[in-house]
Amino acid sequence: MSLGKRIRLIRMEQKRTQEEIAKQCGFTKSLLSKIENDLSAPPVATLMKIAGALGVRVSDLIEEQSSNATVFNSSRQYSDKDSWLRTDRGYSFYAFASERRDKLVQPYLITARKGEVKPHGFSHEGEEFIYMISGEMTYKVGATEYSLHPGDTLYFNSLEEHLLCPVSDEVTYMAIFTQKSLEQ
Repeated sequence: MSLGKRIRLIRMEQKRTQEEIAKQCGFTKSLLSKIENDLSAPPVATLMKIAGALGVRVSDLIEEQSSNATVFNSSRQYSDKDSWLRTDRGYSFYAFASERRDKLVQPYLITARKGEVKPHGFSHEGEEFIYMISGEMTYKVGATEYSLHPGDTLYFNSLEEHLLCPVSDEVTYMAIFTQKSLEQ
């Protein structure tokens, strides 16, 4: 089942409207409709807002089957670019351990290419940690812009608007997002 169909299924199981979820997320019903119909591939920040509005984890939107078992990811899994999600914002990501239910953090491997990333800011609940793996990029958090190189890290409140801009042809970094506890 596709990402959009899983979002629609969860929403419909809760007997909620697109308008209600979109309003709670702070975007249009039209955008949610495009996502549910697989006409738009949302960025991670948008998935986090949808998951929050539905009271589920991002992993519940990405994976059909989830469990609380230990999750091992072989490098072969994320070396296969077919297992990555390509967003409409010009970057791709691989969600590690997406099948693990009720986790407090969600690690992602993100790749972005210079000239393909659409300038846009992200903002979502939680905190975020970035570990730069390859390439060079600027990452703006609030009013401050950071220049990141391999080995550099950044940790910040995700409610602050943030955006990335690749400086080298391609950048790869690990991003770890905390997710609000469902019990809160």
